[in-house]
Amino acid sequence: MGADREGGAGRGPLRMVVYGVCGVVLLAGCASMPDSGDLRGVDSTPRQDTQVRVFAMPPQDDAQPSDIVSGFLEALTSDDPTYSTARQYLTKAASQTWKPGLSSTVLADGPGIDPNRLGGREGSDDLTFTLTGTRVARVDEQQAYSPASGTYNAPVHLTRDKKTKQWRIDTLPQGVVMGKSDFQRNYMSVNKYYFASNAAAGTTQTAAVGDPVYVRRRVDPMTQMVQSLLNGPTTWLDHVVRTSFPTGTALQKGVGGLTPDDQNKLTVPLNEKAARVGVKQCSEMAAQLLFTLQNLTPVVDQVELLSGDTHLCSLAEDHADDVAARGSMDRPGYVYFIDDKSRLERIAVGNNGTKDDPVPGALGEGSKALRSVAVSRDEDTAAAVSGDGKNLYVTSLVSGSSLGDPVLASRGKSEQDRLTPPSWDGNGDLWVADRDRDKPRLLLLEQGKGVPLVVKTPELDGRIDSVRVAADGVRIALVVTKNGKKSLFIGRIERRQEVAEDRPTVSVLGLRSASPELEDVTAMSWSGDSRLVVVGREQGGLQTMRYVQVDGSTPEGPAPAALSGIKEITAAESDGLPLVAYSEDGIVRLPAGTQWQKVTDGVAPVYPG
Repeated sequence: MGADREGGAGRGPLRMVVYGVCGVVLLAGCASMPDSGDLRGVDSTPRQDTQVRVFAMPPQDDAQPSDIVSGFLEALTSDDPTYSTARQYLTKAASQTWKPGLSSTVLADGPGIDPNRLGGREGSDDLTFTLTGTRVARVDEQQAYSPASGTYNAPVHLTRDKKTKQWRIDTLPQGVVMGKSDFQRNYMSVNKYYFASNAAAGTTQTAAVGDPVYVRRRVDPMTQMVQSLLNGPTTWLDHVVRTSFPTGTALQKGVGGLTPDDQNKLTVPLNEKAARVGVKQCSEMAAQLLFTLQNLTPVVDQVELLSGDTHLCSLAEDHADDVAARGSMDRPGYVYFIDDKSRLERIAVGNNGTKDDPVPGALGEGSKALRSVAVSRDEDTAAAVSGDGKNLYVTSLVSGSSLGDPVLASRGKSEQDRLTPPSWDGNGDLWVADRDRDKPRLLLLEQGKGVPLVVKTPELDGRIDSVRVAADGVRIALVVTKNGKKSLFIGRIERRQEVAEDRPTVSVLGLRSASPELEDVTAMSWSGDSRLVVVGREQGGLQTMRYVQVDGSTPEGPAPAALSGIKEITAAESDGLPLVAYSEDGIVRLPAGTQWQKVTDGVAPVYPG
């Protein structure tokens, strides 16, 4: 069963003892609640300081059945590593079969306790209550998050022991359940990292791919993350990534409480399955660990791997990028936009002023009306869509370069039915969608040239309106229009090289919603290894801007400052660079800790990618 952040139905009385110095909160699981009369839901615990440890209290003697249910639910929100206190509310048999790690069900509010008890007469030794609520999300056994909806109803059966006369739960749902606020207090999202397994031919460097999972915030999260990494990628991502850890690799038996030393080095003892790895493989294993742990905390800047008493390898932060490339580590040189003379202009990253210059080459001359652009991640090449949306050009950003002939042309009857803004992946391949109503397609131009590949999208329900590919080249964000509404979906890019074919078959599969709370998405951009910034409209509401994770969850931290009239937005995948947008005021940017600032007039701002 699982958790979440907003309050719930009326909470029964709850006794709490706070130890400020030790940072401990005891949740009194046995509230004063009568067995007769109306029962009320177990509300989400008010948001506490994240450093406060929360421990549940065991059931009191002669506690009423309703007290047992509410006490058990409170115990699920504590920081008890093995839920030992929660198990005290169960019979011995139920405790042995209950698997709290199987899933976490997140409800909008704390779970309600239905007053309509099923079965059991007054004075009988068994009763059944129903836990109720509105589903928000589910975290599965792999710790992967997915949005959910609909009502939640789950029976909880209690029995009274014939000898002790104490009530205990003997039948309950597997996993844990809690309200949204408790979930956000107890759990946090962390990327674990694997390597792209289906990179395009000719790719020179391995790409690291973030795989977000939710771990319990104050229950040895470092060890949790190492174990989760060793267990392998989540099912959704497993199709397109690989791990360098040999099958069966695990922490040495009894290892826990992993902590870096005073030199910020973390030593990770592995079992015998890792004993025979070579230097290159070990470096990749260490890079996976280092990327993962640095996403959890910045205090780890070196990893050492052991197997038994044997030193396998070490990897420091300043050498990790030699092993694999992470999009969040690539710092672009410029942000680009189209000015009122159809010239592609650029402003140096880190320049807080407004000085802009035309790019070298044909796109900086303004000879062709332009609608949108994309600059390759190495900033050597740009792709541009003509002002009428019909033609796609690719040219070098060097002095003297020519625009040449278009590499792609749409036959759409109107500008809105032609080419979307293009997007480059980290492999140097160019992606664009043709919105021609008679023949809508997602297209891939390998290295930005040649005959376009038609990308298969068997799960697509609607027409692609916007395309953004992650730096890792294995995940793609699509804004899809259906029945007049635009929704954001994330898909994985799968490549297969057929024996009889010269070119690969490329598909986008596993499409899943990344912004279920938004009714209409108007703009989006990658803003991290597993995060996007999205502009859209809530149901019945005004335009809003927020960050979302690829799994559909909301990352921690504040949303970007609101700004009306945003038509396009771009973000760098590396940290610390401002959002840049095209709004009714022109090109604007949002430096950290400030408000939106006017930069210049223009349209179609983009960071490389």
